[in-house]
Amino acid sequence: MNTTYTAPLTPLTDEQIAFFRENGYLLWKKGMSSDLIDAFNGHIYDIRNQPQVPEWAACEESKKYSLRLFNPHKHDSMSRQLMKHALVRGALAQLMGKEAVCVQSMYFYKEPGSPGQAAHQDYYYIKNDPMTMIAAWTAMEEQIDVENGCLWVMPGTHRLGLLPHGSVKNIEEHEPWTEETEGVDTSKQIPVVMEKGDILFFSELLIHSSGKNRSKDRWRRSYVCHYIREDSHVLHREDLRQKYPLY
Repeated sequence: MNTTYTAPLTPLTDEQIAFFRENGYLLWKKGMSSDLIDAFNGHIYDIRNQPQVPEWAACEESKKYSLRLFNPHKHDSMSRQLMKHALVRGALAQLMGKEAVCVQSMYFYKEPGSPGQAAHQDYYYIKNDPMTMIAAWTAMEEQIDVENGCLWVMPGTHRLGLLPHGSVKNIEEHEPWTEETEGVDTSKQIPVVMEKGDILFFSELLIHSSGKNRSKDRWRRSYVCHYIREDSHVLHREDLRQKYPLY
């Protein structure tokens, strides 16, 4: 039996860790290689291009290549490999103080015309105790910007605690079935422009959103995983209770 333990990388500098603590997010440029991103995009396409699509990946025929894929890490080995990416694992260990485990993953297609998600805090949807959750959001396109629906963040709002959430106000811009943060001026959000392979780490309490994809022919594919510290637990969500280690 192999009992060898390999400690994670420590990619973050003290300055980067301080920036995350102060602002609630950190953008790591070119964290994943273009070759890896291209291979993963092709792999996700192939999953739904089969004559018999696996039940966990099934959807309407017209939405096979546009509807987001929930929790592929639970069923697909390549999705788990990206979930376990060495840089992600190391950065999370530095930010959390212990090893992280994954509880949720999502692959977003976001075709042209797709709405974004209104300003929210991830903790509102995935409560965990102790509160340790961090998302790692990886860009799967050459360019993700305001036109094709990039993320927007409100630096420092992770220090406000959990805020009330209510009905989405602008259903032309955002998905109506989600909920929106209340009690804060979300016009102060700033866009996070990203390139292929960039990884955005952000706190579960950071207020963030995404805009509508207003481009004519550019998708906004991305892969986002949500992690908690190994000694933390998801509350109330039976579908997210299982912890997936990163080693």
